Amino acid sequence: TSFPIYCRTVEPLEYYRRFLKENCRPDGRELGEFRATTVNIGSITTADGSALVKLGNTTVICGVKAELAAPAVDSANKGYIVPNVELPSLCSTRFRSGPPGEEAQAASQFIADVIENSQIIAKEDLCIANGKLAWVLYCDIICLDYDGNILDASAFALLAALKNVQLPSVTINEETGLSEVNLKQKNPLVIRKHPVATSFAIFDDTLLVVDPTAEEEDLATGTVTIVTDEEDRLCSVHKPGGSPLTGAKLQDCITRAITRHKEVKKLIDKVIKSIKPN
Repeated sequence: TSFPIYCRTVEPLEYYRRFLKENCRPDGRELGEFRATTVNIGSITTADGSALVKLGNTTVICGVKAELAAPAVDSANKGYIVPNVELPSLCSTRFRSGPPGEEAQAASQFIADVIENSQIIAKEDLCIANGKLAWVLYCDIICLDYDGNILDASAFALLAALKNVQLPSVTINEETGLSEVNLKQKNPLVIRKHPVATSFAIFDDTLLVVDPTAEEEDLATGTVTIVTDEEDRLCSVHKPGGSPLTGAKLQDCITRAITRHKEVKKLIDKVIKSIKPN
């Protein structure tokens, strides 16, 4: 039966449920299917590492800028990683100009948790001279086009950008005590783990759809994001309220997340290989 399109605006949830009953979605995807995903790295030449990720229409860019600083007194052998997610008004009509809103703050906190829980980088690796000098990595993640699932896109862009970072070698001159930076000699970061996020929208408390669009997020009764690494280890489960999930449903999400990890890792490896000089 054909269903008039105007019902999508009048009764979006009913319109949507008609698709879910047939195990598909208005954009033609199956419930467990991600949108087309692409990644480009090194596109911001002024950054020390960068990546542009697209999940369907959702477009996110991550630039990493490295600066030198003194390590904190209580962690003299560690550097810093400072993530920030921006959702500017240009990416969607739902965001206003001005200080970061709730969703941007929540996304920044999520990325900070992913860095902490996954041990993507050992902060000890960012230390140059114990108690004297360390790297600070400012990871700015900016959404250019918002159509849902900002967390997966942001986590992906962060990982790809960090894998693209090249840091100059730094030594401390024994006589002067000053740092000397050698820009000709650059080294990649040691990426210890590869965390990948996989998000789901929950419909009517029971149905799960992966990689939700903005419209799907608005209609959903909840969302859940699973972060796994290459050893199929669960790094975190991010569930900001909404519908509760049974253990079995959560296990389904984890299984799908493990498969997604392999897809993302393959994409990153392929793009890195394509730009490496032979």
